[in-house]
Amino acid sequence: MSAIKRQETEQSLKARVLKLIDLVQYQPDAIVSREVVHQKAGSVTIFAFDRGQQLSEHTAPFDALVHDLEGEAEVTISGQAHAIHQGDMIIMPANEPHALKALTRFKMALIMVKS
Repeated sequence: MSAIKRQETEQSLKARVLKLIDLVQYQPDAIVSREVVHQKAGSVTIFAFDRGQQLSEHTAPFDALVHDLEGEAEVTISGQAHAIHQGDMIIMPANEPHALKALTRFKMALIMVKS
Protein backbone atom coordinates (compact mmCIF):
# COMPACT_ATOMS: atom_id res chain seq x y z
CA MET A 1 0.00 0.00 0.00
CA SER A 2 1.34 3.43 -0.88
CA ALA A 3 2.18 5.88 1.91
CA ILE A 4 -0.57 8.25 0.71
CA LYS A 5 -3.23 5.53 0.64
CA ARG A 6 -2.10 4.25 4.07
CA GLN A 7 -2.33 7.77 5.50
CA GLU A 8 -5.84 8.21 4.08
CA THR A 9 -6.91 4.87 5.55
CA GLU A 10 -5.45 5.69 8.98
CA GLN A 11 -7.11 9.12 8.96
CA SER A 12 -10.52 7.57 8.18
CA LEU A 13 -10.23 5.36 11.28
CA LYS A 14 -9.12 8.02 13.76
CA ALA A 15 -11.44 9.47 16.43
CA ARG A 16 -14.10 6.83 15.71
CA VAL A 17 -15.46 3.96 17.75
CA LEU A 18 -14.57 0.80 15.83
CA LYS A 19 -15.05 -2.92 16.21
CA LEU A 20 -11.74 -4.47 15.21
CA ILE A 21 -13.46 -7.71 14.25
CA ASP A 22 -15.46 -5.86 11.57
CA LEU A 23 -12.46 -4.23 9.85
CA VAL A 24 -11.62 -7.32 7.78
CA GLN A 25 -13.79 -10.00 6.21
CA TYR A 26 -13.02 -13.64 5.46
CA GLN A 27 -12.22 -14.72 1.92
CA PRO A 28 -12.11 -18.37 0.84
CA ASP A 29 -8.63 -19.93 1.02
CA ALA A 30 -7.02 -16.59 1.89
CA ILE A 31 -5.55 -14.35 4.54
CA VAL A 32 -6.88 -10.79 4.51
CA SER A 33 -5.18 -7.96 6.41
CA ARG A 34 -5.78 -4.31 7.12
CA GLU A 35 -3.21 -2.09 8.79
CA VAL A 36 -4.97 0.41 11.06
CA VAL A 37 -1.94 2.07 12.68
CA HIS A 38 1.50 2.51 11.15
CA GLN A 39 4.09 4.44 13.14
CA LYS A 40 7.85 4.30 13.67
CA ALA A 41 7.24 2.87 17.15
CA GLY A 42 4.97 0.09 15.92
CA SER A 43 1.84 -0.95 14.07
CA VAL A 44 -1.58 -2.52 14.50
CA THR A 45 -2.87 -4.85 11.79
CA ILE A 46 -6.13 -6.82 11.75
CA PHE A 47 -6.13 -10.21 9.99
CA ALA A 48 -8.83 -12.64 8.86
CA PHE A 49 -7.62 -16.20 8.10
CA ASP A 50 -9.78 -18.78 6.39
CA ARG A 51 -9.61 -22.17 8.10
CA GLY A 52 -6.28 -23.89 7.48
CA GLN A 53 -4.44 -20.76 6.33
CA GLN A 54 -1.11 -20.11 7.97
CA LEU A 55 1.91 -17.89 8.33
CA SER A 56 5.08 -19.93 7.95
CA GLU A 57 7.83 -19.82 10.55
CA HIS A 58 9.78 -16.57 10.62
CA THR A 59 11.41 -14.17 13.07
CA ALA A 60 11.01 -10.45 13.71
CA PRO A 61 13.45 -8.09 15.40
CA PHE A 62 10.81 -6.82 17.85
CA ASP A 63 8.04 -8.14 20.11
CA ALA A 64 4.60 -8.77 18.62
CA LEU A 65 1.34 -9.33 20.46
CA VAL A 66 -1.44 -11.45 18.93
CA HIS A 67 -4.97 -10.86 20.26
CA ASP A 68 -7.52 -13.48 19.15
CA LEU A 69 -10.71 -11.68 18.10
CA GLU A 70 -12.59 -14.74 16.81
CA GLY A 71 -11.96 -18.42 16.21
CA GLU A 72 -9.06 -20.66 17.15
CA ALA A 73 -5.44 -20.82 16.07
CA GLU A 74 -2.21 -22.52 16.91
CA VAL A 75 0.74 -20.21 17.52
CA THR A 76 4.13 -21.93 17.60
CA ILE A 77 6.99 -20.07 19.26
CA SER A 78 10.47 -21.61 19.29
CA GLY A 79 8.96 -25.02 18.54
CA GLN A 80 6.32 -24.90 21.31
CA ALA A 81 2.69 -24.91 20.15
CA HIS A 82 0.10 -22.76 21.93
CA ALA A 83 -3.65 -22.99 21.31
CA ILE A 84 -5.42 -19.64 21.42
CA HIS A 85 -9.15 -18.94 21.50
CA GLN A 86 -11.37 -15.86 21.29
CA GLY A 87 -10.23 -13.28 23.83
CA ASP A 88 -6.77 -14.81 24.35
CA MET A 89 -3.51 -13.05 23.61
CA ILE A 90 0.06 -14.21 23.29
CA ILE A 91 3.31 -12.28 22.96
CA MET A 92 5.79 -13.48 20.38
CA PRO A 93 9.23 -12.39 21.65
CA ALA A 94 11.67 -10.59 19.40
CA ASN A 95 14.07 -12.83 17.46
CA GLU A 96 12.21 -16.04 18.40
CA PRO A 97 10.99 -18.16 15.46
CA HIS A 98 7.20 -18.23 15.32
CA ALA A 99 4.39 -19.43 13.06
CA LEU A 100 0.59 -19.35 13.10
CA LYS A 101 -2.09 -21.69 11.73
CA ALA A 102 -5.85 -21.04 11.74
CA LEU A 103 -7.64 -24.10 13.15
CA THR A 104 -11.01 -22.48 12.36
CA ARG A 105 -11.83 -19.24 10.62
CA PHE A 106 -9.80 -16.85 12.69
CA LYS A 107 -9.47 -13.10 13.18
CA MET A 108 -6.68 -11.44 15.13
CA ALA A 109 -5.14 -8.11 15.94
CA LEU A 110 -1.36 -8.04 15.58
CA ILE A 111 0.34 -5.31 17.59
CA MET A 112 4.01 -4.82 16.71
CA VAL A 113 6.15 -2.90 19.20
CA LYS A 114 9.30 -1.57 17.53
CA SER A 115 10.64 0.74 20.22
